[in-house]
Amino acid sequence: MTRGKSPTGDEAAAPSTEELREEIEATRAELGETVEALAVKADVRTRAQEKSTAVKQQVAEKTAQVGTHLRDQAAHAAHAMQDRAPEPVRAKRTLLLAAVGALIALLFVRRARRHR
Repeated sequence: MTRGKSPTGDEAAAPSTEELREEIEATRAELGETVEALAVKADVRTRAQEKSTAVKQQVAEKTAQVGTHLRDQAAHAAHAMQDRAPEPVRAKRTLLLAAVGALIALLFVRRARRHR
């Protein structure tokens, strides 16, 4: 273990005590970092909780997107029906809109239960 010196005669010197201490400290620090990294990888419970949280967040975002999309479709369908509906139907527009809304909500609930 020579440090950049070529062993010639009596100069085949071992590293100094200070050099050895510095090397030991560097090795300890590196070993500590390695142990810490392995501990993080071995903590399966925490990793599973993090993954679960991420999946829950994705599901919440997707649910919000689907809800917005369904509301937009319902509004579009209601406007299309209103434009094409005969006069007697226009008089009962509130009832018709409530029925369409209930139908869309029912379809949304059925779809959500099917994907569980």
